Amino acid sequence: MMLHIPQVLNLQQVVECRHALEQAQWIDGRQTAGPVSAQVKNNLQLPLDSIEAQQIGQMILAALERNTLFMSAALPRRVLAPRFNCHQVGQAYGLHVDNAVQKSAGGELLRSDLSASLFLSGPDEYAGGELEIVASLATHSIKLAAGDLLLYPSTSLHQVCPVTRGTRLCAFFWLQSMVRDNEQRQLLFELDQSVQQLSRELGNGHASVLKLSGVYNNLVRQWADI
Repeated sequence: MMLHIPQVLNLQQVVECRHALEQAQWIDGRQTAGPVSAQVKNNLQLPLDSIEAQQIGQMILAALERNTLFMSAALPRRVLAPRFNCHQVGQAYGLHVDNAVQKSAGGELLRSDLSASLFLSGPDEYAGGELEIVASLATHSIKLAAGDLLLYPSTSLHQVCPVTRGTRLCAFFWLQSMVRDNEQRQLLFELDQSVQQLSRELGNGHASVLKLSGVYNNLVRQWADI
């Protein structure tokens, strides 16, 4: 499942992030890549221990906890602290698949079930730089508004196309879901969205809402890995 989640950060939060990133000291992104990814990675990245990365990362994690669409789709068990990259003219990140196991700054291991890209530059601020994801025998080309997030399976082959004008700023992170299987997670998301819609139309106490809510919770109970 690939999902566009709008306005994870509001305009003021995006402005604050951009201001902090403009003051930050960036490093060559290949320093944080594995030997295979380093061959196709050409960008700048914020050091994990930088003050800017930690402060903005905390803002993003707090926003995600408040975002009901993200919580419904991801069913997160653990979320890795956001990281930040910058693509300038001529820079790109070629086709690759994210590592199956990611490591936090503190050394904690996390299985990457879902990847997320949070756009911090608007689509009119740069040319090129599309996030291309190969899924369902098709290539999806994505440029979202600043503050919007794309959630997609970490098993996906993807790339950032070369930037030809301007600068592309983005936050990215991985998460381990309580439900490992992507198809099961998608079914739960669709069911949860249907329950929420019925609840708005019929009320929380309606018999159909209560029944479907019970089915949802019992499926989570059966499939969750916690």
